[in-house]
Amino acid sequence: MALGDEGNLWVTELENALLEECSATEIYCICKGKPLPESLRPEVWQICLDVRDKGNQLDHFNEVYDLPNQTVLREDCQNFVSKLGNEEEDKIQVTSDLESILTFYCKSRNLSYCRNNGWIELLLPILTLKVSKSTTYNLFEAVRDTFIPQSCEKDGNSFHILRLLLLYHDPELCSFLDTKRVTPEDYCLTWFQSLFAATCSLPVVINMWDYYFQQSDPFFIFFLSLIMVVNARDQIISMKGKNREDVIATLANMPCGLEADDVADFCSLAQYYALKTPTSFRNDLMQTIYNGLNVTNVLVSQALCLPVSVHELVENISRDSTNIDSVRFFLVDCRPVEHYNAGHLPTAFHLDCNLMLQEPSAFATAVRGLLSAQKQAIAHNSSAGGDHLCFLGSGRSEEDQYTHMIVSSFLQKHTQYVSLLTGGYIALHEYLSENLNYLQDHNPRHCIVCAPLHPVKAESSSNVKTAHSGDFIGKLSAAMRSKSAEVTGKLIEYIVNPSSSPLQERHVSSTDKIGKRYRDVAPVFSIDDDHDNVASLEAIDDYDNHEVVNIQAYLKRPEIIQHFPCKEVRTNGSMFKSHLMITDNELVVLREVFEPRGSAEVIVKRPLSAIVKITARKRHPELITFKYGVPDGEDLKISDMDRFLIPNADKATKVVSEQILKQLKAKE
Repeated sequence: MALGDEGNLWVTELENALLEECSATEIYCICKGKPLPESLRPEVWQICLDVRDKGNQLDHFNEVYDLPNQTVLREDCQNFVSKLGNEEEDKIQVTSDLESILTFYCKSRNLSYCRNNGWIELLLPILTLKVSKSTTYNLFEAVRDTFIPQSCEKDGNSFHILRLLLLYHDPELCSFLDTKRVTPEDYCLTWFQSLFAATCSLPVVINMWDYYFQQSDPFFIFFLSLIMVVNARDQIISMKGKNREDVIATLANMPCGLEADDVADFCSLAQYYALKTPTSFRNDLMQTIYNGLNVTNVLVSQALCLPVSVHELVENISRDSTNIDSVRFFLVDCRPVEHYNAGHLPTAFHLDCNLMLQEPSAFATAVRGLLSAQKQAIAHNSSAGGDHLCFLGSGRSEEDQYTHMIVSSFLQKHTQYVSLLTGGYIALHEYLSENLNYLQDHNPRHCIVCAPLHPVKAESSSNVKTAHSGDFIGKLSAAMRSKSAEVTGKLIEYIVNPSSSPLQERHVSSTDKIGKRYRDVAPVFSIDDDHDNVASLEAIDDYDNHEVVNIQAYLKRPEIIQHFPCKEVRTNGSMFKSHLMITDNELVVLREVFEPRGSAEVIVKRPLSAIVKITARKRHPELITFKYGVPDGEDLKISDMDRFLIPNADKATKVVSEQILKQLKAKE
């Protein structure tokens, strides 16, 4: 087994750590998710699953096999073992062990055995460890209790959670599956029940579990499943003419194509998506789906989009982060103007919910302004800017029905990273109840929370304080005050407020075109598969300087030699529907924009002479990387790169290569 570039050093370090009875955390720091040596795997799994000192629970088994469906259980064990290819004597022993373990588990938990519940498949990777029967039972019990969601029944929360994650990261694919009436429970039940053991090959499962158990994160199954679905997006969307059953079958069989060498990239990409997802969502649901405790008020099945807690929003605002992989919110306050003017967070962009029905044209203008403001904030590296849109309503049903309509309109346009603040302004007000000066322009006489209690403030109001809110008071104070002027200055020109400012007073630049982002994940398990020393590969786009052109008119230009529809792939996984064009001396890329229809931004113009390398993965030849730089001795110094997903990649690279050769010959 290949142990990676670090050779045996980390294995030796792991061996020494195991002798000193190390913790699961220490194991992760040493192994960093790498596949484990077979000789060390049994002990590592026992430590990570916290069963090293569990003892022999099977001592309590009376060896009476009298479950109501004992015959079914025995048949399933026999049929499963018959496929393993063991010697006849071994088959009898393994079958006996399986039946004992599953019978005792049912009796000790007062459970009924059901066919196709994933239990036998869960035991197979554990059996490869060749540990004692009691240890096998302890490991099986720990995996079942710790990592298998308890809400895998019909219409269970687990399936609604996966759909919300898909809606958050790939709304177009989610919409397509909704149209086909395909829900996660149709294709991923066996994934959840067996941690992919029922669908992936044994080497894949073992490598995946090595990574999984080192992470010690039960919720990770949702991101692994998400990547499994997103990776198949192009294949699935191309099945528009297929029936529902064909789509379900294709999705359900996706894990079968995973190979052992893909597991590291697959898990890393799942970890990346986990980092790009609000954390309060999983934290609020963890106890419900793994411990069976009803500790959350989140009705997942009825959620319009991903819910975000007030605690996470406030922490996000108070934290200055330069980590591009972290979640950064762009807060959209959708309350009526009179409510917004009576108190709001200084980082909030106001989008009046009443505009949608009362003045549709003004609402459309406001949305364009919102998206422009968001792009400006990100382009200027503003601490108030972020890719993740968090919508804030009042927390009262009479106003929030309009907020939900606004959120729905963004989802219908397949806008990525859309979330809704749980409890709205009322929850935010309660969270900051003892520190309301952090709300800008707060007016107790008109605030929907304070007004009923003004001028006498009830004791209950002053005592309402969510746990942890005090942790942020110091840093929130500084963050709010410093950002207030910044946000007001950058965003005020985009705010459309017909009640106080006529529409004609708003000045929108003709170049304020909003690029429609197709942030799909390329059908590979690695975002960045090239390892050149690249300095500043992808700086923030200078949106203001992008020329907007009509695509068809541009294609008719005489200097265009070839045109290839494609998708531009960014290092963070974002994708944009684009057009790659080749002239006799340049490589030009147009990125499609949402409005006006048929238009695009000219985002790349590279001299062909600057291309020093063109790379593609053998397994994914349609993903092409153009690298730019200069010779550095015998090596190449790569200064920048562009990556594209091109259906006709072979032809594109051939045309580019031919043009580069023509230039070289012309110089000679």
